[in-house]
Amino acid sequence: MEIFEASLLDWTGAPTAAWDLTSFLENAKGQIQAWGGALLMLLGAAGLIWGAVLLLKKLMSPQNSQQSGWGTIAMLILVGGALGTGGWNLISAVGSGGQTTIEELGGGTVIVQTVDQG
Repeated sequence: MEIFEASLLDWTGAPTAAWDLTSFLENAKGQIQAWGGALLMLLGAAGLIWGAVLLLKKLMSPQNSQQSGWGTIAMLILVGGALGTGGWNLISAVGSGGQTTIEELGGGTVIVQTVDQG
């Protein structure tokens, strides 16, 4: 069994490289999504760890010292955990929901008024 990486087969069955702009942009999109997803997962893990540190700091320190609020700690842990496990898929799903909402809002009647310059 032969494996041809990043290639297409022409009409004779011989492998040919896909050196067109469409293939380049599709590959670039996939690579950027992979790198962006890894970066989001890294940031999520950092947020989760920082939220845990702030939680322990808040629980162990005296009541009158300057501390982060409970809401900040909870959001760091929740968002950090979501990004740490979801990465690109989470952001893509949220973006798709926003796109659906915008398309539904844009499906109505649009009124355009022109100004006469006469």
